[in-house]
Amino acid sequence: MRPHRSRYWLTAAPADPAQFAAQVATVCAVYAAAPMLEALGIHVLSTDEMTGIQALERAAPTLPMRPGHVERREFAYLRHGTQCLIANFQVATGKVLTPSLGPTRTEADFAAHIAQTIAADPEAGYLFVVDRLNTHQSERLVRLVAAHEGEPHDLGVKGKAGILRSMASRAAFLSDPQRWIQFVYLPTHTSWLNQVEIWFSILVRRRLKRASFPSTADLRARILAFIAYANQHATPFRWTYTGRHLMA
Repeated sequence: MRPHRSRYWLTAAPADPAQFAAQVATVCAVYAAAPMLEALGIHVLSTDEMTGIQALERAAPTLPMRPGHVERREFAYLRHGTQCLIANFQVATGKVLTPSLGPTRTEADFAAHIAQTIAADPEAGYLFVVDRLNTHQSERLVRLVAAHEGEPHDLGVKGKAGILRSMASRAAFLSDPQRWIQFVYLPTHTSWLNQVEIWFSILVRRRLKRASFPSTADLRARILAFIAYANQHATPFRWTYTGRHLMA
């Protein structure tokens, strides 16, 4: 028991519990089928952004541990900007594929990330497990998928008509199970269902938490080096949750 410690917890309160349960079960079923789908040439990727990664440089060197003393880090630091990492965690292998690093996470950034992911293996099928952020249901993303799959019909006008009319209509298009490039959307407030979030926590603990970065370029280089190293030793997460109700 450590009563001085606590952490935040968010209990989802869905308006439609049956729909919520079905969405959770769908995500878990996709994870379970990932090895089989991979063998069929369909990549199952858990995708999200890790924003505001700070390039902080300690004002003085960290003093290492020695007998009777813990490691001591300088309190003062210099800020050198931030980066956003967009990553695909390959569920079947545990590898991080085609990571994107840049200063922003706009609609254009996410669509460009998906485009470069598809370009790495253009003949493959893709299942992207994502949350319901607006950039994951954007006009640019719909146009990208439609162009890749040769959609012949008019997509409509954003905010007015057709597939592009609303986020709901765009999400319905992107999540169509008949598509070779399909997006599987998590229920609201269920980031714990997204496997890439587990990988992000590993990145923080092993690479970012105690580091000192003199520039954003150095931050980028060390994140990419960690990804390359982690991919050499990657194993998939053992996902046992099947969608059953969680006890409080």
